[in-house]
Amino acid sequence: MPRSSAVVVAGQNVLQPHSPAEHSITVLGWVMFVGAMIGLLLVAVLLVLGWARRRTASLPFGGDERAATRLVIGLGIAMPILILTALFLWSDIFVIRSTAAPSKGSTAVTVQVIGHQWFWEIRYPGGDAVTANELHIPVRTRVNVVGTTADVIHSLWVPELNRKMDLIPGRTNRMLLYADRAGTYPGQCAEFCGLQHAHMELLVIAQPRARFEQWLRGESAPARQAGGAAAQLGQAVFASEGCDDCHQIRGTPAKGQVGPDLTHLASRMTLAGATIPNDRTSLTDWLRDPQKVKPGNKMPELGLTSEDIADLVAYLEELR
Repeated sequence: MPRSSAVVVAGQNVLQPHSPAEHSITVLGWVMFVGAMIGLLLVAVLLVLGWARRRTASLPFGGDERAATRLVIGLGIAMPILILTALFLWSDIFVIRSTAAPSKGSTAVTVQVIGHQWFWEIRYPGGDAVTANELHIPVRTRVNVVGTTADVIHSLWVPELNRKMDLIPGRTNRMLLYADRAGTYPGQCAEFCGLQHAHMELLVIAQPRARFEQWLRGESAPARQAGGAAAQLGQAVFASEGCDDCHQIRGTPAKGQVGPDLTHLASRMTLAGATIPNDRTSLTDWLRDPQKVKPGNKMPELGLTSEDIADLVAYLEELR
């Protein structure tokens, strides 16, 4: 996505919200932080005052034991109750309700996200579009994200757009995604899920509605037939070396469901759970030795020759 003044290239920064839900979370965080600092300052002042008057029998400002009791009850009991009650009400009224799962009929787009060790499978119900690790949404649109997992517990978190959502085997959870500006918003698995947990990343790409619809139509189409001679040889390598046992390429005999769908692999910005760029060098390194790039991943080392790898790269680069 080209940069412009209207495009945000974001980071995983909870202090820079780009949705109403995340804004409410950020405001609550600042309120709690400032309140905690005031409480810490008050405790520090009382400690310093106590140390300074450690040899004096009376309380400061001429207070007696009854005043000391009122001080303890007021600052130690009544104030915490009031503050915690206020925070609870704030959280319930302004935060929990704004970050809750969207009600039926309140969203314009539904996206299904399935966690795997270690990538995100992304489906758009109502069509054939399937991708991995890059979740496209229309900007300024309420999106219903339905999450589940194919193996262990994962947790989907896009810090600048909303709260975390746990993906639990046998269950589905829902979360609202909304981006107020076009941009790319990195996300992360926030629940330890195995060796490559730290490299299980996600990109949410918010686009103008027309561009999103164009992307969705392209993503729903089957793969183009291999054109060049090297690409045709690469397609043969893809079938003969068992790649089609794990990966699906719609429009071809490849129907594997273990690894990511590769139908439009060349249109993605990243590879390997959004951890390396999708360019020829990175793709070649990945095919040559996937365990070196991402140790513990489920893709086996196939022992391909340099010629086979070059042909396979030529084929995969045509999958747009």
